[in-house]
Amino acid sequence: MFIGELSKQTKLSIDTLRYYEKIGLIANVTRDRGGRRVYDESLIAWIEFVKVLKATGMPLKHMVDYAQLRQQGPQTTQDRMSILQDHFQHIQTQLAHLQTCHDLVEAKINTYAQALADGSNIPIGSCNAFTATNEEKTNEHSS
Repeated sequence: MFIGELSKQTKLSIDTLRYYEKIGLIANVTRDRGGRRVYDESLIAWIEFVKVLKATGMPLKHMVDYAQLRQQGPQTTQDRMSILQDHFQHIQTQLAHLQTCHDLVEAKINTYAQALADGSNIPIGSCNAFTATNEEKTNEHSS
């Protein structure tokens, strides 16, 4: 398939695909007689994995390191696993932070719902949801 089709299937721009090739995230691209890039269907799964790494905050340098190790073959399995384990820890930290944010927003919604049900007003500077969420977290850690 040519770059335009790969772009459509992966929802990445042609410029991004060219850039990924330039930095080594996409390797071993062949060209036809006219000099056009020809991509194998199997590349789609790799690009989808790269998109996941990017979406979860893996630095581009680490993605390139991983891609280079991948090209070297099975003897780099331990190194690739180490990169992914480190990144997995990063994802776990992100998830914990997002859970805290989720809890704060949920508590604020509940505060508004209660105020509407009671007919009471919430002072503009009030952030009871944050205080309640932090108190709950503190109590969890002291138990």
